[in-house]
This record gives sequence, structure tokens and C-alpha cells, in this order.
Amino acid sequence: MNKRVDRLLQSGLFFFLIATVLLWAKSYLAFRFSFSLDLENTIQEYILALTPLGSILFFLSLSFIFPKAKRIKAFLTLYFIMSFVLFANVVYYRFFNDFITIPVLMQYKNFAQLGGSAKSLMSFTDLLFWIDVVALFVWARMKKGQLSLSVKKRTMGAIVATSLLAISLNLNLANEERSELLTRTFDRAMFVKLMGVYNFHLYDTVMTANTQSHRVFAESDELTEVRNYLSSQKDPKSENFGALEGKNVVLISMESLQNFAIDYKVNGKEVTPFLNDLIDDKNSVYFNNFYHNTGQGKTSDSEFLLANSLYPLPRGAVFTTNAGNEFNATPEILKEKGYTSAVFHGNNDSFWNRDVMYPALGYDRFFSKKDYEVTPENSVNYGLKDIEFFEQSMPMIKSLEKPYYTKFITLTHHYPFVLNDEEDVMIDQTQTGDGTVDRYFQTARYMDEAFKKFFEDMKANGEYEDTVFIMYGDHYGISENHNRAMSEIMGTEIRPFEHTQLQRVPLIIHSPGLEGKTVDTVGSQIDLKPTILNLLGVKNENDIQFGTDLLAKDREDLAILRDGSVITDKYVYDGESEKCYDKATGQEVEGSECDSIAQKGQTELNLSDKLVYGDLLRFLEDEEEDPLTNSPNKEK
Repeated sequence: MNKRVDRLLQSGLFFFLIATVLLWAKSYLAFRFSFSLDLENTIQEYILALTPLGSILFFLSLSFIFPKAKRIKAFLTLYFIMSFVLFANVVYYRFFNDFITIPVLMQYKNFAQLGGSAKSLMSFTDLLFWIDVVALFVWARMKKGQLSLSVKKRTMGAIVATSLLAISLNLNLANEERSELLTRTFDRAMFVKLMGVYNFHLYDTVMTANTQSHRVFAESDELTEVRNYLSSQKDPKSENFGALEGKNVVLISMESLQNFAIDYKVNGKEVTPFLNDLIDDKNSVYFNNFYHNTGQGKTSDSEFLLANSLYPLPRGAVFTTNAGNEFNATPEILKEKGYTSAVFHGNNDSFWNRDVMYPALGYDRFFSKKDYEVTPENSVNYGLKDIEFFEQSMPMIKSLEKPYYTKFITLTHHYPFVLNDEEDVMIDQTQTGDGTVDRYFQTARYMDEAFKKFFEDMKANGEYEDTVFIMYGDHYGISENHNRAMSEIMGTEIRPFEHTQLQRVPLIIHSPGLEGKTVDTVGSQIDLKPTILNLLGVKNENDIQFGTDLLAKDREDLAILRDGSVITDKYVYDGESEKCYDKATGQEVEGSECDSIAQKGQTELNLSDKLVYGDLLRFLEDEEEDPLTNSPNKEK
């Protein structure tokens, strides 16, 4: 009996099959319980169980390519890689509610700086992802010299054939559940649900290679297609053109601040008392239907939107994948009007490839971590605390030649929302039992206090009167993974309608002499560029931009989110569930009511993607040189 067991443990085929079953089971459990994939029916349950098998068999069978003496080592290497890919996606998903793509991996410089965020994403139970890996390595070690993957060619062929059959069956079932699955590149959750994370990465590799080729084969006619579309859109007229002409501009990126935090109270105390007062100020314009359009690039996406009025990419971040493109960004445009431009950020200059991207956008100066005095005492999580950040920035602001166009990127109110000093805590945590949600309000309160002190310093240093302050939330801070706790905070179930509404972020424009009001128009970050330029009295008629002036008369109420969701004054279309809601009541209505806006959303996203992937703005220079082909675009 012992000899029979020993022979079995030395059998390469038995080793292969046991490893396959272990990885299959581990992958299924991760798909089922670590990702929020919202299985809709029994067929999708079966698909989820089937989907890891084909890719596991296929990738592990690649070990047969190696000489017999090296097959076990090759097999274990492949097994480790697949386990690591699975584990990395589980950890990444916990915060970003998304899956890793190759463009995200190109942001490798960012990973070394995640600090507390990465630690908070880890769990003791994560060790379960590695028990099988250790067991297989021990097995191979114990039977070293005896264990071999020497199997008959007929057996190899059967394994490969089984893998291809499983993949084919998986693909057919997936297509029945969701037609055009392979063309819906923005819906990564749907792809992983129906095809699995391993096939997703294979697909992502092909898509990356395809997008990299776009620039090579792009032609100027594609730019004409974009311009023709923009010219056909509504052309609202600005009522505030030049209202703030010649003023300094201070943009403040309010890290992770969603609009629900405005006016919210914890145990009777306001989370954002300063912002609440600023909104009510007679010189403030507040937009209460303003949405972020960001994708995987998060803060860098919001920066890209603000500067260019183009949509971010469906995968990765323009800051890292397309920093070599030609842009016509706000800093470059204002430079021609005598503005000095600068960015202030208490983190490393290479984070999100900013040291490369900022010059491409036309910024004159980047004050980064090396320009600040950063110590363990005055920093937390990603870098310099907000209060200290603004205080140390004042001498740098005063050194700039006026008028200036500046952007400040805050850090403290960043996931995992931690404060390391008791004196920084100014409000209680909520009590939902979800640490991320409960801590969110404390760091938001700290950031609000930093804004208050910054405004006081600007006034004390004589920089306030001639300045317009534009404060905007850069992206969501709390993902769908925390819907249970958010249901408690919001006092209602978080359906797709509520989730889309939670993508609203604050936008406040404040300046002495500006007529204050609350604006209900539906807009988004893509509208900031034309709004800012019009307020400063800058015409840029030949520009390519998808946004419209938020203060323009008769503008179309519209916000198109990166996931394909579209919001108007009447409807909310959720791009993931493809459900349509009445915006006023929140009730679901017939999907046909949203057909036209859903199509418009996809059209704009596709055209913007084509423009970025193909680097089409480089053809603008050719048009300017040839007046016969120059057909200025109406301001949209």
C-alpha cells in the first residue's frame, strides 16, 4: 500500500492533476467571494465555476514545452505566477473595485509609494492564497529526482485539447449571456465574471498591443471625424466671458471628496464646516450636480480632464501610457496670455509620471516633495499633511510671477483615511463597522480645516483679492465594496441609481466680486477647461474639447462617466447594469428612455479614445500650416 502511494506521489500526471484542481478551486473561490461580480442567474454560476479551468490547463501545460529535466521547475514557476496574478487582483480590487491592466502595471513607480494603503489592503486570511503553493513546492522538494512531468504525447495532447474545449465552451456561454463582450472594453467586471481573470489578462495583453499600434496607423482624417462630431453639437453662449479676466487662478484638487460629505454631520458636528460656509458665501458659485469622469488613473485622470477637456482612457492612465502625445492644455494656452503656471504636491515628482507629463501639458514649475520639508512628524500615508502642505506652499506662491495659474493636490484625505496624531482628529468616526467609511469623515474634516487655514494665509499674504479659487473633488473615495456601510450613511439601499449619484463631487468657484449662486446644471470635470477659459476671457476657437462652459446659457445638462454611465437633467443611465432611471424620482423606467443618451455617451468616449490613442492632436499643427484644410471647430 505504501509503495502504491509512493508511486502515486512520484507520478508527474498525478502531480499535474492535483495542482490543477487546487488552482481551479482557489480561483473559483476568489472569483466567487473576493470580487463583487453580481451573479444574475444559475448559468452565470456555472460559467464562474468553469471559467478558470480552461486557462489553468492551458497555461500549466506550457511546462511541457521544456526539456523533461526542467519541467517541474517550469511548472512550479507557472503555478506561482498564476497564483500571484490572482492574489494581486484580489488585493487591488479591495480598494479600486477594478482589475489590474497592463497600463496600470506601467505605473509601477507608484506601487513602491503606496505605504499605509497597501498594508491596509492586506488581510491575515491572505495566507490561504499561498498554502497550496507551499505544499506543491514541498512535495516537489521531497520527491526531488523522482518526480517528473514525463507524460505521453497522447496525454499532453488530451490536456491541451481539454483546455481549448473548456475555453471554447466558456466563450460560447459568455457570448450568450452578454453579446459583444469582447468589444465592451470598459466593463472589466463583466468580462472577469464571464471569462475569468486569467483570460482577462490575456485579452488585456492583446488590447494593449492593439492600442499601441493606433498611433502608428492614425491619419488626419480621424481628427476630422472628431471635429465634425463636436461641430454638430449644441453651441451654448457664455454669459460670463471675461468676468475674472487677469485674475490669478488657484485650483485645489480635493482628494477623494464626494458630494455627500458636504453638509453631512457626525454626532451633530459638520464634516466640512469651512466648505459649507464657503458655498454660502456671496462670492461663491457652487455646482451641486457635478460628477467626476475618472477611470483607473484616479487623481491623474482628473488632472488630465481638467487640463484638456478630453476623457481619460478605459484602461490605465494617460499620464503613464500617452505622456508623449501632443496636447493643447490649459497651462499652455494661458502661457500665451502671460500666465505663469505651477503645480504644488507634497509627494514624489515621479508619482503618476507627473515629472514627465507636466512639461507636456505646459506647466512652468512643479513644486514636489523635494521642495518641501517632509518629516515623519508632519506627514501621513502618502506624504505631507494638508495643513503643513499649504503652510509651506505660501512662500512658493509669493515667488511666482503674476498672473499665475496654479494647482494644489491634497493628500491627507486619501485611502485608507488615517490620521496619526490625536490632535488632528476633529470629529468622531461613524459607527457602521466598516473602517474605511468610518474613518473617511475624520480625514475629510482635517482637509476642510486645511482649506480654512489656507484661505486665511492667502488673505494675510495679500494673495486673496486678485485670485479665483476653483475647488473640485477629484474622484470617489468610497467604492462599491462598501455599499453596506454607505447604505447606512445614506439611509437607503445603494442601487445602480444611488451608486451613480455617489459619483457627484463638489465644485466651488470663489472669487471676490463674483456673483454667488448654486447652479443645478448637470456637468462634470470635462467641462472645467472651457469654464475656466471663458471666465478668464480666453478664446480658443480652434481647440478640440468635449466639455462645455458650466455657466453658459442653454447648455446641455450632461455628464458622461468613464464606465459608460450618462446623467442628464431627466435621466440617469447606469453603464454597468444598463438600467435607466428617472433622475427626479430615482425610479427605474423603460431602458428605451435612455437609448439616445447611452449612445451619445459611447460615441463621445470612443471618439476621445481614438483621439488619445492615435495622438491626433499632432495633426492640428499641420492644419494650421495649411489654411485650405483648416476648418475651425465651433466651441462646444
